[in-house]
Amino acid sequence: MNLFKISWKYLTFRPLSTGLNVFLLALGLAIITVLLLIQDQFEKKMNQDAAGIDLVVGAKGSPLQLILSSVYHVDFPTGNIKMEEAQKLSRNRLVKNIIPLALGDNFEGFRIVGTNHDYLELYSAEFAEGKPWEVPFEVVIGSEIAAKLNLKPGAEFTSSHGISVGSHDHDEHKFVVSGILKPNGNVVDRLILTSVESVWYAHDEAPEAVELEASETTGPNQEMPEVEEQNPQNEAREDGHSKFHSPIAKTGFPLTDEDREVTTLLLQYRNPIAAVQLPRMINSGTSMQAASPSFEMSRLFELLGVGISLLQGLAFVLIAIAGLGIFIALYNSLKERKYDLAILRAIGASRNQLLALIFLEGSMLTLLGAILGIGLGHVFLWLLVSQGDQNVVAALQPWIFLKQELWIVAYALGVGVVASIIPAVSAYQTSIAKQLTKA
Repeated sequence: MNLFKISWKYLTFRPLSTGLNVFLLALGLAIITVLLLIQDQFEKKMNQDAAGIDLVVGAKGSPLQLILSSVYHVDFPTGNIKMEEAQKLSRNRLVKNIIPLALGDNFEGFRIVGTNHDYLELYSAEFAEGKPWEVPFEVVIGSEIAAKLNLKPGAEFTSSHGISVGSHDHDEHKFVVSGILKPNGNVVDRLILTSVESVWYAHDEAPEAVELEASETTGPNQEMPEVEEQNPQNEAREDGHSKFHSPIAKTGFPLTDEDREVTTLLLQYRNPIAAVQLPRMINSGTSMQAASPSFEMSRLFELLGVGISLLQGLAFVLIAIAGLGIFIALYNSLKERKYDLAILRAIGASRNQLLALIFLEGSMLTLLGAILGIGLGHVFLWLLVSQGDQNVVAALQPWIFLKQELWIVAYALGVGVVASIIPAVSAYQTSIAKQLTKA
């Protein structure tokens, strides 16, 4: 006697009832699957992107915003800080290493980050093609950007002001791709890296703008003040070289005689005492603020945990409703099938076989719901990622399967077994004589 075939025939006999119960169960399990995938990958990526960064220093504002904009590059910067003050901080005995960042431009929505070669070492970046930037307006492209925009070494592009698509272009200077990084699984895959000097020069006022501003401030009969003729691509320096072709600072801060600014600083502590003294000293004794990535992300995960708990609660409610639906479906079908069960007993089926038949039906229902739910969970995450463009969500992998998903299957089968207990016991107690006499 093929119990599996008999159970399947009973389930397909009422396709609407079976489909509704499977779908309700699958919906609850899909929510749990999505939460598992996001929670696992999100926390890993956040910790991976912040590895090696003890403190972030920037302009006064929201500490969380400072971390999100400088470490994960998903928010607006809080402002700029004076390079003189930043250099003074770098000489502090508690600071082991300091990496300056200059932010504010993008290309096709991907952020351009002005920094030095220490940033590549911080994330252990390796090159698939080309080499690091050596002069201003050379850039290194992350693997995701290179794949999406089909950029190769030697390609040129114009940056746009701001961190979102649609702002005005800095068309006075074109960036040239000098290298492309290998996939690294962290934030550098989604960044365009260049020197701090490149970001400065891209924002320097063009001669045409100076002349226009001067003409607007003079009357029709007034002489326009002399503007020193400049060519931004051939501005002479004492060493006879153009500043646009001079070597850049590969470590530390760029050398400049002008009043310049940087956006943020990534610090590494020299010793454990720095974790206690340095943030307090910066926040109280300077115009800058210091924020700890580990502390701020712990706060963020704590806030997100409330929302995740609510979604998990909703998922368990849906699963409970699905389990109740399975119980009702099995119990009602049992009432209609008591004669059939009596016939099975009459032709040789044992009580234990009838018991197994009902449990098998409940398990098949929930197994279908588990498979469908896990599949829907991955599809939901894929749709979420496809709408994410350049943010952190876009870096999630929807087709990674976790070991925890096996527990989802086990949990679903458990729901099926519990929902089948009462109908199975009723089938076990079916009286052959009583049911056949009624017929």
